[in-house]
Amino acid sequence: MFKSIVSIAFATVLAGSIAYGQTSSSSTSTTVATGTDGTAQTTTTTTTTESTGVVSEYTPNQTLVLKTEAAEPLHYKFSKKVTYVTSDGRSIESSRIKKDSKVRVHYIKDGDDMVVDKVIVTERD
Repeated sequence: MFKSIVSIAFATVLAGSIAYGQTSSSSTSTTVATGTDGTAQTTTTTTTTESTGVVSEYTPNQTLVLKTEAAEPLHYKFSKKVTYVTSDGRSIESSRIKKDSKVRVHYIKDGDDMVVDKVIVTERD
C-alpha cells in the first residue's frame, strides 16, 4: 500500500514538472571542404531551440524571462522581427503576452544570448 502511494506521488510530481516546461532543439552541421581550385567552401551551422514555460517577466519586443523546469529562469532577448501566434498558428499582437502566460518560444543561440524570433501562446488568458 505504501509503495503504491509513493509511486503515485512520484508520478504526479514527474508529470507536473514535464508539463511545466521543456526545451527541445535541432541543429544543422557545419561543413568545411576544400574545392578542386583550393578555395574553402563553408556551410554555416544554425541551432534553433524551443522552450516551453510560464512568463515571469516581459518587456514587449525587448526581453522575456521564462520559468521552465530549469533551476533558474531563462532570459531571452528579441530579434528585430518577432512573430507572435496562438497554438493553432493565428497571428496575434505582442500585447497578448502577459505575466503567467504559458508560451513556447523559438530562439536561436547567438553567443551567450538566446534571441527569440517566435512566441507561441499555448494557453489563452
